[in-house]
Amino acid sequence: MCLKYSSLLIMMFFSMFFIGLYFMLFDYSFLLEFPILSINSSMISFILLFDWISVIFSSFVMLICSSVLIYSEEYMKLDKSLSRFVYLVMLFLFSMIIMIFSPNLISILLGWDGLGLVSYCLVIYYQNTKSVNAGLLTILSNRVGDVFLMMSIVWMLNFGSWNCFYYFDFVKSDFSMYLVVTLVVFAGITKSAQIPFSAWLPAAMAAPTPVSSLVHSSTLVTAGVYLMIRFYDGFSDSILMFMLYISVLTMFLAGLVACFEFDLKKIIAMSTLSQLGLMMSILFMGDMNLAFFHLLVHALFKALLFMCAGFIIHSSLNCQDIRFMGSMIKVMPVTFSYFIICNFSLCGLPFLSGFYSKDLVVEFMMMGYMNIFIFVIYMISLGLTVLYTIRLILYLVSKNFNNFSLHSVNETWDYMLIGMSILIFFVVFSGSMMMWLMFNPYFICLPFSMKMLTFFVIFLSYLFSLNLHMFNYFYYSKYLYFNKLGLFVGSIFYMSFISTHSFSNLFKISRSLNNKFDQGWFEYYGSKGLFKNLYILSKFFQVLSLNHFKFFFIVLMFWFMLVLFILYLYSL
Repeated sequence: MCLKYSSLLIMMFFSMFFIGLYFMLFDYSFLLEFPILSINSSMISFILLFDWISVIFSSFVMLICSSVLIYSEEYMKLDKSLSRFVYLVMLFLFSMIIMIFSPNLISILLGWDGLGLVSYCLVIYYQNTKSVNAGLLTILSNRVGDVFLMMSIVWMLNFGSWNCFYYFDFVKSDFSMYLVVTLVVFAGITKSAQIPFSAWLPAAMAAPTPVSSLVHSSTLVTAGVYLMIRFYDGFSDSILMFMLYISVLTMFLAGLVACFEFDLKKIIAMSTLSQLGLMMSILFMGDMNLAFFHLLVHALFKALLFMCAGFIIHSSLNCQDIRFMGSMIKVMPVTFSYFIICNFSLCGLPFLSGFYSKDLVVEFMMMGYMNIFIFVIYMISLGLTVLYTIRLILYLVSKNFNNFSLHSVNETWDYMLIGMSILIFFVVFSGSMMMWLMFNPYFICLPFSMKMLTFFVIFLSYLFSLNLHMFNYFYYSKYLYFNKLGLFVGSIFYMSFISTHSFSNLFKISRSLNNKFDQGWFEYYGSKGLFKNLYILSKFFQVLSLNHFKFFFIVLMFWFMLVLFILYLYSL
């Protein structure tokens, strides 16, 4: 079943990719509009925008999805409901395609909400407590972004249309459109897990590894970046500067957390978060095409990186702790060759695909007019990328064979390796290919000292990583010197605790308020208590209306005694 869908997606990849190149060459774009409903002179229509950005990005998504499906044929073969998994992945792909081709806010919301819902179903796929908690955190964080998007849709009712691309010229003069763009920016922050919504991204690692490969490379987390690229023409200077600081801090924070993490999948997840911050920052510095270029290149090597990590975990009896791994290149040479190539591409090693985008990003930042804070944080983040990458490679490749005594580490040419081998060609060559297609010519002239500064930072980070990776059963880990710091940084600056415990405390407060008010005073003096008191009063008046002789006699005696008592008091 997986192979049938993957072969279809590979054919669609080649056709869409060459169509995208044709559109890029001649600068074509097509807009297909299907009217659906007209309400109060506002037309609701389903619109598809075909230009080189949407077509090429959709082709890359299809390529990664086809490789993931081939990979899943072996990875999920013992699963009892493989068809359900495949249908969920295809539904996820369909939601992403709708969002990519939509210039209309309502149809964007359709794909956007589909991504959030299907990602929740995939995160809770294993149906244990950890998966359910991670899925709840994921969907609650993403619902915040959905609310911002729905607010922008309601506000755009003032314009008579939801085709937001038509109104970017009015942003500078019209406050309403400025508000719409601001709301869309906040929606993109939540979907791309920027500060302060970063906690859900490592939590989503509870999903099966093929899902992580698809979600954290080219679909869910990059949907926010893609939306920012589409809305780039509507950004004001204040939004650009504010979002630049948010994205740069996210990039630095994620790189720092990855240096203190021991979970293999979470290290790669924090690496994804760091690269998302890099894409966002270069976008808000002013180069939309460069951000899109890094988005495409990153999607390829990050998907393969997750696949390699999944193969390692699958072969290590589901162990994800890198401290129990070592010298695995001896038993898994092909997988670790792919793993090291992807990591070097992430670091920007010449002349792999990541070098062409990342080196260009750093040089563009150096050539820019940003302040010293942005420059320093950028260079530190670049060094942290090299640091956690080299540390991860040294843990897995060098030193002793730290695996469990009962292990099943082996490597055979099955569907997992075939799915990974499809991507390795693009990981190596896509950077130079897309560079020549998109940026010819693209020239940046910097002094020799600034050119060499990047290599100096990389070399310095390499020296740091040599001291940070040392760990075996007979060695006192240097991390124990930084135990409290590691706990603080590893929990994403307590952001994961805040994101989870704050919700639980809110639930406790709401339950207490419910008991004290809704089921307490409000219940007694509210509708139910009022009904009860009126019911008792009506029963009393019903007794009065029965005209019993003894009742009237008792009342007469009471009034007679009351009159006598009043007369007695008056006589005194």
